[in-house]
Amino acid sequence: MQVSVKPEVSYLDKLLEESCKGVSPTVPREFPLDTKMAAWLQQVRDRAAAWVRELAFPTKRDEEWKFTDLSAMMKLGFQAPAPVDLDALNITPFILSEATDSRLVFVNGVFAPNLSSLTDIENEIFVGNLGQLPSEYQERIGNYLAQQPGSQEVFTSLNTAGLTDAAVIWLPKNQVVEKPIHLLFIATQTEVPILTQRRCLVVAESNSSAKIVEHCVTAEVICPEAPISHPYLTNTVTEIWVEENAEINHTRVQRDAGAAFHIGKTAIAQAKNSRYTCNAIHLGGRLSRHNLEVAQMGEGTETNLYGLAFIGNEQEADTHSSIILNHPNGVTDQLYKCIVDDKAHSVFNGKVYVSQTAQLTNAAQLNRNLLLSSGGRVDTKPQLEIIADNVQCSHGATVSQLDDDEVFYLQSRGLSQEASRNLLIDAFAAEIINKLPLPSLEHILKQCVACKV
Repeated sequence: MQVSVKPEVSYLDKLLEESCKGVSPTVPREFPLDTKMAAWLQQVRDRAAAWVRELAFPTKRDEEWKFTDLSAMMKLGFQAPAPVDLDALNITPFILSEATDSRLVFVNGVFAPNLSSLTDIENEIFVGNLGQLPSEYQERIGNYLAQQPGSQEVFTSLNTAGLTDAAVIWLPKNQVVEKPIHLLFIATQTEVPILTQRRCLVVAESNSSAKIVEHCVTAEVICPEAPISHPYLTNTVTEIWVEENAEINHTRVQRDAGAAFHIGKTAIAQAKNSRYTCNAIHLGGRLSRHNLEVAQMGEGTETNLYGLAFIGNEQEADTHSSIILNHPNGVTDQLYKCIVDDKAHSVFNGKVYVSQTAQLTNAAQLNRNLLLSSGGRVDTKPQLEIIADNVQCSHGATVSQLDDDEVFYLQSRGLSQEASRNLLIDAFAAEIINKLPLPSLEHILKQCVACKV
Protein backbone atom coordinates (compact mmCIF):
# COMPACT_ATOMS: atom_id res chain seq x y z
CA MET A 1 0.00 0.00 0.00
CA GLN A 2 1.37 3.41 -0.99
CA VAL A 3 1.02 6.14 1.62
CA SER A 4 0.44 9.63 0.23
CA VAL A 5 2.40 12.52 1.71
CA LYS A 6 0.76 15.89 2.20
CA PRO A 7 2.23 18.58 -0.07
CA GLU A 8 3.19 20.81 2.88
CA VAL A 9 5.16 17.95 4.46
CA SER A 10 7.16 17.12 1.32
CA TYR A 11 7.72 20.83 0.66
CA LEU A 12 9.18 21.33 4.15
CA ASP A 13 11.42 18.29 3.62
CA LYS A 14 12.82 19.93 0.49
CA LEU A 15 13.44 23.19 2.36
CA LEU A 16 15.25 21.26 5.08
CA GLU A 17 17.41 19.53 2.46
CA GLU A 18 18.39 22.87 0.91
CA SER A 19 18.97 24.42 4.34
CA CYS A 20 21.48 21.74 5.26
CA LYS A 21 23.44 21.88 1.98
CA GLY A 22 26.99 22.90 2.64
CA VAL A 23 26.61 22.52 6.42
CA SER A 24 29.92 21.59 7.99
CA PRO A 25 31.08 21.20 11.59
CA THR A 26 32.76 24.61 11.40
CA VAL A 27 32.11 28.00 9.91
CA PRO A 28 34.25 28.90 6.83
CA ARG A 29 37.90 27.94 7.05
CA GLU A 30 38.97 31.51 7.70
CA PHE A 31 37.04 31.41 11.01
CA PRO A 32 37.25 27.88 12.45
CA LEU A 33 35.45 26.87 15.66
CA ASP A 34 37.23 24.94 18.36
CA THR A 35 36.48 21.22 18.50
CA LYS A 36 34.21 21.37 21.55
CA MET A 37 32.02 24.15 20.18
CA ALA A 38 31.82 22.55 16.73
CA ALA A 39 30.58 19.29 18.28
CA TRP A 40 28.00 21.15 20.37
CA LEU A 41 26.78 23.10 17.35
CA GLN A 42 26.33 19.87 15.39
CA GLN A 43 24.15 18.51 18.19
CA VAL A 44 22.03 21.67 18.07
CA ARG A 45 21.60 21.32 14.30
CA ASP A 46 20.71 17.64 14.51
CA ARG A 47 18.11 18.29 17.20
CA ALA A 48 16.53 21.11 15.15
CA ALA A 49 16.46 18.97 12.00
CA ALA A 50 14.68 16.23 13.95
CA TRP A 51 12.06 18.76 15.00
CA VAL A 52 11.54 19.93 11.42
CA ARG A 53 10.88 16.33 10.34
CA GLU A 54 8.12 16.13 12.94
CA LEU A 55 6.45 19.34 11.74
CA ALA A 56 4.64 20.47 8.61
CA PHE A 57 4.76 23.60 6.52
CA PRO A 58 2.08 25.92 7.97
CA THR A 59 -1.18 26.49 6.12
CA LYS A 60 -4.31 28.54 6.73
CA ARG A 61 -5.69 25.57 8.64
CA ASP A 62 -3.23 26.41 11.44
CA GLU A 63 -4.59 28.94 13.92
CA GLU A 64 -1.39 31.02 13.95
CA TRP A 65 -1.42 31.23 10.15
CA LYS A 66 -5.14 31.46 9.38
CA PHE A 67 -4.89 34.98 7.93
CA THR A 68 -1.60 34.50 6.05
CA ASP A 69 -1.54 32.52 2.83
CA LEU A 70 1.78 30.79 2.04
CA SER A 71 0.48 28.95 -1.03
CA ALA A 72 2.38 31.27 -3.40
CA MET A 73 5.60 30.35 -1.62
CA MET A 74 4.89 26.64 -2.05
CA LYS A 75 4.84 27.07 -5.82
CA LEU A 76 8.54 27.96 -5.78
CA GLY A 77 11.40 25.53 -5.34
CA PHE A 78 13.98 27.45 -3.32
CA GLN A 79 17.60 26.37 -3.53
CA ALA A 80 20.67 27.01 -1.43
CA PRO A 81 22.55 30.09 -2.73
CA ALA A 82 25.70 29.77 -4.77
CA PRO A 83 28.88 31.61 -3.66
CA VAL A 84 28.77 35.34 -4.36
CA ASP A 85 31.52 37.61 -5.67
CA LEU A 86 31.54 39.96 -2.68
CA ASP A 87 34.01 42.40 -4.28
CA ALA A 88 31.38 43.24 -6.89
CA LEU A 89 28.80 44.34 -4.33
CA ASN A 90 28.23 48.03 -3.79
CA ILE A 91 26.91 48.67 -0.28
CA THR A 92 27.33 52.45 -0.38
CA PRO A 93 23.55 53.12 -0.49
CA PHE A 94 23.09 51.15 2.74
CA ILE A 95 25.85 52.71 4.84
CA LEU A 96 24.58 54.76 7.79
CA SER A 97 26.63 57.86 8.61
CA GLU A 98 26.44 57.23 12.38
CA ALA A 99 27.81 53.68 11.96
CA THR A 100 30.34 53.85 9.11
CA ASP A 101 32.99 52.09 11.23
CA SER A 102 30.72 49.91 13.36
CA ARG A 103 29.20 47.78 10.61
CA LEU A 104 28.94 44.00 10.33
CA VAL A 105 27.90 42.66 6.90
CA PHE A 106 26.53 39.25 5.92
CA VAL A 107 25.69 38.28 2.33
CA ASN A 108 23.22 35.42 1.91
CA GLY A 109 23.93 34.49 5.52
CA VAL A 110 27.72 34.38 5.01
CA PHE A 111 30.02 36.77 6.88
CA ALA A 112 31.66 39.32 4.57
CA PRO A 113 34.74 40.72 6.40
CA ASN A 114 35.80 42.78 3.36
CA LEU A 115 32.50 44.69 3.47
CA SER A 116 32.44 45.06 7.24
CA SER A 117 34.09 47.87 9.18
CA LEU A 118 34.59 47.50 12.93
CA THR A 119 37.37 49.97 13.68
CA ASP A 120 35.07 52.11 15.83
CA ILE A 121 34.01 49.24 18.12
CA GLU A 122 35.24 49.43 21.71
CA ASN A 123 37.83 46.78 22.57
CA GLU A 124 35.84 45.52 25.55
CA ILE A 125 32.85 44.36 23.50
CA PHE A 126 32.69 41.73 20.79
CA VAL A 127 31.09 42.24 17.37
CA GLY A 128 31.77 39.58 14.76
CA ASN A 129 30.82 36.12 13.61
CA LEU A 130 30.85 32.76 15.41
CA GLY A 131 34.35 31.79 14.30
CA GLN A 132 35.84 35.02 15.67
CA LEU A 133 34.24 34.52 19.08
CA PRO A 134 36.87 34.57 21.85
CA SER A 135 37.35 31.32 23.75
CA GLU A 136 35.79 32.65 26.95
CA TYR A 137 32.56 33.37 25.05
CA GLN A 138 32.66 30.10 23.09
CA GLU A 139 32.53 28.30 26.44
CA ARG A 140 29.35 30.19 27.39
CA ILE A 141 27.50 30.41 24.09
CA GLY A 142 25.65 27.18 24.81
CA ASN A 143 23.65 29.10 27.41
CA TYR A 144 22.31 31.49 24.77
CA LEU A 145 22.38 30.31 21.15
CA ALA A 146 19.16 28.44 20.23
CA GLN A 147 18.04 28.53 23.88
CA GLN A 148 15.17 31.01 23.67
CA PRO A 149 11.58 29.84 24.32
CA GLY A 150 9.81 29.04 21.06
CA SER A 151 12.91 27.62 19.37
CA GLN A 152 10.92 24.59 18.20
CA GLU A 153 8.68 26.62 15.89
CA VAL A 154 8.95 25.34 12.32
CA PHE A 155 10.84 28.21 10.64
CA THR A 156 13.09 28.73 13.69
CA SER A 157 13.97 25.03 13.68
CA LEU A 158 14.64 25.20 9.94
CA ASN A 159 17.03 28.09 10.51
CA THR A 160 18.82 26.25 13.33
CA ALA A 161 19.11 23.06 11.29
CA GLY A 162 21.19 24.93 8.69
CA LEU A 163 23.14 27.07 11.17
CA THR A 164 26.86 27.35 10.43
CA ASP A 165 27.48 31.01 11.19
CA ALA A 166 25.85 33.97 12.92
CA ALA A 167 26.29 37.64 13.67
CA VAL A 168 27.21 37.95 17.35
CA ILE A 169 27.17 41.02 19.58
CA TRP A 170 28.40 40.39 23.12
CA LEU A 171 28.38 43.23 25.66
CA PRO A 172 30.32 42.48 28.87
CA LYS A 173 29.13 43.78 32.22
CA ASN A 174 28.96 47.57 32.68
CA GLN A 175 29.86 48.34 29.03
CA VAL A 176 27.86 51.23 27.57
CA VAL A 177 28.30 51.54 23.80
CA GLU A 178 27.56 55.03 22.49
CA LYS A 179 28.04 54.33 18.76
CA PRO A 180 25.19 52.41 17.09
CA ILE A 181 26.07 48.94 15.76
CA HIS A 182 24.86 48.30 12.21
CA LEU A 183 24.10 44.71 11.18
CA LEU A 184 23.65 44.72 7.41
CA PHE A 185 22.13 41.53 5.98
CA ILE A 186 22.18 41.47 2.18
CA ALA A 187 20.30 39.03 -0.06
CA THR A 188 21.23 38.60 -3.69
CA GLN A 189 18.81 37.79 -6.49
CA THR A 190 19.14 35.14 -9.18
CA GLU A 191 16.78 33.72 -11.75
CA VAL A 192 16.64 30.58 -9.62
CA PRO A 193 14.80 31.31 -6.33
CA ILE A 194 17.22 30.98 -3.41
CA LEU A 195 16.81 30.34 0.31
CA THR A 196 18.83 32.65 2.55
CA GLN A 197 19.01 31.97 6.28
CA ARG A 198 20.39 34.54 8.69
CA ARG A 199 21.14 34.26 12.38
CA CYS A 200 21.92 36.91 14.97
CA LEU A 201 22.74 36.60 18.67
CA VAL A 202 22.90 39.54 21.09
CA VAL A 203 24.01 39.07 24.69
CA ALA A 204 23.83 42.17 26.89
CA GLU A 205 25.29 41.37 30.29
CA SER A 206 24.25 43.26 33.42
CA ASN A 207 24.39 47.08 33.32
CA SER A 208 25.40 47.16 29.64
CA SER A 209 23.73 49.21 26.91
CA ALA A 210 23.76 49.48 23.11
CA LYS A 211 21.83 50.63 20.06
CA ILE A 212 21.58 47.99 17.32
CA VAL A 213 20.25 48.36 13.77
CA GLU A 214 19.32 45.13 11.97
CA HIS A 215 18.98 46.04 8.30
CA CYS A 216 17.65 43.52 5.74
CA VAL A 217 18.07 44.58 2.10
CA THR A 218 18.67 43.18 -1.38
CA ALA A 219 21.87 43.97 -3.22
CA GLU A 220 20.60 44.59 -6.73
CA VAL A 221 17.56 46.74 -5.98
CA ILE A 222 17.79 49.61 -3.53
CA CYS A 223 14.07 50.35 -3.63
CA PRO A 224 11.58 47.52 -2.89
CA GLU A 225 9.20 49.19 -5.37
CA ALA A 226 11.56 48.53 -8.31
CA PRO A 227 9.62 46.86 -11.14
CA ILE A 228 12.15 44.06 -11.78
CA SER A 229 12.99 41.60 -9.02
CA HIS A 230 13.32 37.86 -8.59
CA PRO A 231 11.71 35.84 -5.80
CA TYR A 232 13.79 34.57 -2.90
CA LEU A 233 13.07 33.42 0.64
CA THR A 234 14.72 34.95 3.67
CA ASN A 235 14.37 33.06 6.95
CA THR A 236 15.96 35.02 9.78
CA VAL A 237 16.21 34.49 13.55
CA THR A 238 17.47 37.04 16.07
CA GLU A 239 17.93 36.11 19.74
CA ILE A 240 18.45 38.89 22.28
CA TRP A 241 19.33 38.35 25.94
CA VAL A 242 18.98 41.46 28.09
CA GLU A 243 20.38 40.70 31.52
CA GLU A 244 19.85 42.56 34.80
CA ASN A 245 19.65 46.34 34.42
CA ALA A 246 20.88 46.16 30.82
CA GLU A 247 19.32 48.14 27.95
CA ILE A 248 19.01 47.36 24.24
CA ASN A 249 17.50 49.71 21.66
CA HIS A 250 16.86 47.50 18.63
CA THR A 251 15.81 48.80 15.22
CA ARG A 252 14.76 46.20 12.65
CA VAL A 253 14.27 47.35 9.05
CA GLN A 254 13.00 45.00 6.33
CA ARG A 255 13.47 46.34 2.78
CA ASP A 256 13.55 43.14 0.75
CA ALA A 257 12.80 43.07 -2.97
CA GLY A 258 9.19 43.27 -4.09
CA ALA A 259 9.03 39.59 -5.13
CA ALA A 260 10.70 38.27 -1.97
CA PHE A 261 9.29 36.23 0.90
CA HIS A 262 10.51 37.19 4.36
CA ILE A 263 9.97 35.12 7.52
CA GLY A 264 11.54 36.61 10.65
CA LYS A 265 11.73 35.76 14.34
CA THR A 266 12.90 38.10 17.09
CA ALA A 267 13.06 36.43 20.51
CA ILE A 268 13.91 38.49 23.60
CA ALA A 269 14.58 37.37 27.17
CA GLN A 270 14.55 40.18 29.75
CA ALA A 271 16.04 39.82 33.22
CA LYS A 272 15.27 41.95 36.29
CA ASN A 273 15.06 45.72 35.71
CA SER A 274 16.15 45.42 32.08
CA ARG A 275 14.91 47.66 29.25
CA TYR A 276 14.24 46.68 25.65
CA THR A 277 12.91 48.75 22.75
CA CYS A 278 12.14 47.42 19.29
CA ASN A 279 11.43 49.66 16.29
CA ALA A 280 10.30 47.36 13.47
CA ILE A 281 9.83 48.81 9.98
CA HIS A 282 8.39 46.68 7.15
CA LEU A 283 8.43 48.10 3.62
CA GLY A 284 9.47 45.38 1.17
CA GLY A 285 8.64 41.84 0.23
CA ARG A 286 5.72 40.18 -1.48
CA LEU A 287 4.98 38.53 1.84
CA SER A 288 6.61 39.32 5.19
CA ARG A 289 5.99 37.77 8.56
CA HIS A 290 7.60 38.94 11.81
CA ASN A 291 7.21 36.87 14.98
CA LEU A 292 8.16 39.02 17.97
CA GLU A 293 8.37 37.11 21.24
CA VAL A 294 9.26 38.63 24.63
CA ALA A 295 9.79 36.51 27.74
CA GLN A 296 10.03 38.31 31.09
CA MET A 297 12.66 36.59 33.26
CA GLY A 298 12.60 38.97 36.23
CA GLU A 299 10.64 41.79 37.82
CA GLY A 300 10.65 45.47 36.92
CA THR A 301 11.22 45.07 33.18
CA GLU A 302 10.38 47.75 30.62
CA THR A 303 9.40 46.69 27.09
CA ASN A 304 8.56 49.03 24.21
CA LEU A 305 7.47 47.56 20.90
CA TYR A 306 6.89 49.98 18.03
CA GLY A 307 6.18 48.96 14.46
CA LEU A 308 5.26 50.39 11.07
CA ALA A 309 4.35 48.68 7.81
CA PHE A 310 3.60 50.47 4.54
CA ILE A 311 2.36 48.05 1.90
CA GLY A 312 0.74 48.34 -1.52
CA ASN A 313 0.05 46.35 -4.69
CA GLU A 314 -0.69 42.83 -3.41
CA GLN A 315 1.80 42.76 -0.54
CA GLU A 316 1.09 40.94 2.71
CA ALA A 317 2.60 42.08 6.01
CA ASP A 318 2.00 39.95 9.10
CA THR A 319 3.16 40.79 12.62
CA HIS A 320 2.60 38.29 15.42
CA SER A 321 3.77 39.42 18.84
CA SER A 322 3.76 37.66 22.19
CA ILE A 323 4.65 39.20 25.55
CA ILE A 324 4.76 36.76 28.48
CA LEU A 325 4.81 38.48 31.89
CA ASN A 326 5.53 36.25 34.88
CA HIS A 327 7.01 38.76 37.33
CA PRO A 328 5.66 41.91 39.06
CA ASN A 329 6.14 45.58 38.17
CA GLY A 330 6.58 45.05 34.45
CA VAL A 331 5.79 47.89 32.03
CA THR A 332 5.03 47.26 28.35
CA ASP A 333 3.95 49.65 25.62
CA GLN A 334 3.14 48.41 22.12
CA LEU A 335 2.07 50.51 19.14
CA TYR A 336 1.90 48.93 15.70
CA LYS A 337 0.75 50.98 12.69
CA CYS A 338 0.10 49.88 9.13
CA ILE A 339 -0.67 51.82 5.95
CA VAL A 340 -2.49 49.66 3.41
CA ASP A 341 -2.87 50.66 -0.24
CA ASP A 342 -4.11 48.97 -3.42
CA LYS A 343 -4.95 45.29 -2.72
CA ALA A 344 -2.46 44.81 0.09
CA HIS A 345 -3.22 42.79 3.22
CA SER A 346 -2.12 43.58 6.78
CA VAL A 347 -2.25 41.12 9.68
CA PHE A 348 -1.64 41.91 13.35
CA ASN A 349 -1.96 39.44 16.19
CA GLY A 350 -0.67 40.73 19.50
CA LYS A 351 -0.82 38.66 22.70
CA VAL A 352 -0.09 39.89 26.20
CA TYR A 353 -0.20 37.26 28.93
CA VAL A 354 -0.14 38.44 32.57
CA SER A 355 0.24 35.55 35.02
CA GLN A 356 -0.92 35.47 38.64
CA THR A 357 2.61 36.32 39.81
CA ALA A 358 2.85 39.42 37.58
CA GLN A 359 1.09 41.83 39.93
CA LEU A 360 1.38 45.61 39.40
CA THR A 361 1.88 45.14 35.68
CA ASN A 362 1.20 48.11 33.39
CA ALA A 363 0.59 46.98 29.82
CA ALA A 364 -0.75 48.92 26.83
CA GLN A 365 -1.28 47.59 23.30
CA LEU A 366 -2.67 49.45 20.28
CA ASN A 367 -2.87 48.59 16.59
CA ARG A 368 -3.79 51.43 14.21
CA ASN A 369 -4.41 50.87 10.51
CA LEU A 370 -4.84 53.38 7.70
CA LEU A 371 -6.66 52.13 4.59
CA LEU A 372 -5.90 54.12 1.43
CA SER A 373 -8.01 52.06 -0.97
CA SER A 374 -11.20 50.05 -1.00
CA GLY A 375 -9.31 46.94 -2.12
CA GLY A 376 -7.06 46.77 0.94
CA ARG A 377 -7.67 44.34 3.79
CA VAL A 378 -6.83 44.39 7.49
CA ASP A 379 -7.06 41.50 9.97
CA THR A 380 -6.28 42.59 13.51
CA LYS A 381 -6.51 40.64 16.74
CA PRO A 382 -5.10 42.28 19.89
CA GLN A 383 -5.34 39.91 22.85
CA LEU A 384 -5.02 40.24 26.63
CA GLU A 385 -5.00 37.27 28.97
CA ILE A 386 -4.84 38.45 32.57
CA ILE A 387 -4.71 36.18 35.60
CA ALA A 388 -3.40 38.80 38.05
CA ASP A 389 -5.89 41.14 39.74
CA ASN A 390 -3.78 44.23 40.52
CA VAL A 391 -2.80 45.47 37.06
CA GLN A 392 -3.40 48.26 34.57
CA CYS A 393 -3.83 46.79 31.09
CA SER A 394 -5.43 48.08 27.92
CA HIS A 395 -5.61 47.03 24.29
CA GLY A 396 -7.34 48.20 21.14
CA ALA A 397 -7.37 48.39 17.38
CA THR A 398 -8.59 50.90 14.80
CA VAL A 399 -9.09 50.73 11.04
CA SER A 400 -9.77 54.05 9.34
CA GLN A 401 -9.36 56.05 6.17
CA LEU A 402 -8.04 59.55 5.65
CA ASP A 403 -10.37 62.07 7.25
CA ASP A 404 -12.12 64.16 4.58
CA ASP A 405 -12.38 67.11 6.95
CA GLU A 406 -8.64 67.07 7.57
CA VAL A 407 -7.93 66.89 3.84
CA PHE A 408 -10.35 69.76 3.24
CA TYR A 409 -8.74 71.85 5.99
CA LEU A 410 -5.29 71.48 4.44
CA GLN A 411 -6.70 72.31 1.00
CA SER A 412 -8.25 75.45 2.45
CA ARG A 413 -4.73 76.47 3.49
CA GLY A 414 -3.52 76.31 -0.11
CA LEU A 415 -2.34 72.71 -0.49
CA SER A 416 -3.48 70.50 -3.34
CA GLN A 417 -5.55 67.42 -2.60
CA GLU A 418 -2.59 65.16 -3.34
CA ALA A 419 -0.24 67.17 -1.13
CA SER A 420 -2.84 67.17 1.65
CA ARG A 421 -3.21 63.39 1.51
CA ASN A 422 0.55 62.88 1.46
CA LEU A 423 1.04 65.18 4.43
CA LEU A 424 -1.49 63.21 6.51
CA ILE A 425 0.09 59.88 5.51
CA ASP A 426 3.54 61.18 6.41
CA ALA A 427 2.25 62.31 9.80
CA PHE A 428 0.70 58.88 10.44
CA ALA A 429 4.02 57.15 9.73
CA ALA A 430 6.18 59.76 11.48
CA GLU A 431 4.93 58.75 14.92
CA ILE A 432 6.95 55.53 14.56
CA ILE A 433 9.81 56.70 12.33
CA ASN A 434 10.61 59.59 14.68
CA LYS A 435 11.41 57.07 17.41
CA LEU A 436 14.44 55.75 15.49
CA PRO A 437 17.75 56.51 17.23
CA LEU A 438 19.68 57.24 13.98
CA PRO A 439 18.81 60.47 12.10
CA SER A 440 20.31 59.13 8.84
CA LEU A 441 18.07 56.05 8.91
CA GLU A 442 15.10 58.19 9.86
CA HIS A 443 15.76 60.36 6.80
CA ILE A 444 16.08 57.34 4.48
CA LEU A 445 12.83 55.79 5.68
CA LYS A 446 10.92 59.05 5.43
CA GLN A 447 12.05 59.22 1.81
CA CYS A 448 10.79 55.64 1.31
CA VAL A 449 7.41 56.55 2.73
CA ALA A 450 7.22 59.66 0.55
CA CYS A 451 8.10 57.54 -2.50
CA LYS A 452 5.35 55.03 -1.78
CA VAL A 453 2.66 57.69 -1.49
